[in-house]
Amino acid sequence: MLSSFYSSSRTDKTLKRLFLFTRYSFKVGLLSIGLLGIIIFFIDQWITLATNDRLYNDIQTTPIKPVALLLGTSKYIANGQINLYFRYRIEATVQLYRAGKIRHIIVSGDNRKASYNEPLYMQKALLEAGIPENAMTLDYAGFRTLDSVIRAREVFSQNDFIIISQAFHNQRALFISDFYGIQAIGFNAQDVPTSMDIKTPLREYLARFKAVLDLYLLKTQPRFLGDKVHIALEP
Repeated sequence: MLSSFYSSSRTDKTLKRLFLFTRYSFKVGLLSIGLLGIIIFFIDQWITLATNDRLYNDIQTTPIKPVALLLGTSKYIANGQINLYFRYRIEATVQLYRAGKIRHIIVSGDNRKASYNEPLYMQKALLEAGIPENAMTLDYAGFRTLDSVIRAREVFSQNDFIIISQAFHNQRALFISDFYGIQAIGFNAQDVPTSMDIKTPLREYLARFKAVLDLYLLKTQPRFLGDKVHIALEP
């Protein structure tokens, strides 16, 4: 009987310790999530405030730059429909070129698989819109925004250019440019309403957090650099 009592007492103490540990872990977890959320929010605001003064929406007020960096994206979304981010970036690039704001376009995107080629699809779309082939240079190693921006300087020898993408993406690209002393501005392609795409704006919070880690802690470099590529600017 005493043995049964002591056994029950030990079980109660074990359960109590387990309960206290679980409650403590839950509180620590909530605090950690809350702290992470605050950090992500702060980083988002930091990147926005640090870059907004170099974003342009109006063709007329956009400064003239010899070269543009067009950031890649897939042509189609999962259901087979055209990706509006793709369409609007192409339209923005064509507008800049026709207005004489740019003379050459670095088309940078992901081509890590033979079946997936962002630069080639974008080049085809630009050709169909009347942009001459000799006004484009394809960068097949723009796997990430960081890769595209750094390669524009290190591979294509450009340190002063217009970045073309949606505003949220341009802000992050300019933030990366600032870190490396690249004199870039951004021209905003039309955005996609959140009612049509809520995932991308949410992913952008994490992408900005990762960008700060890459720049300030991890010192991440492009996956590939390679030989210099000369860009011949047409008169």
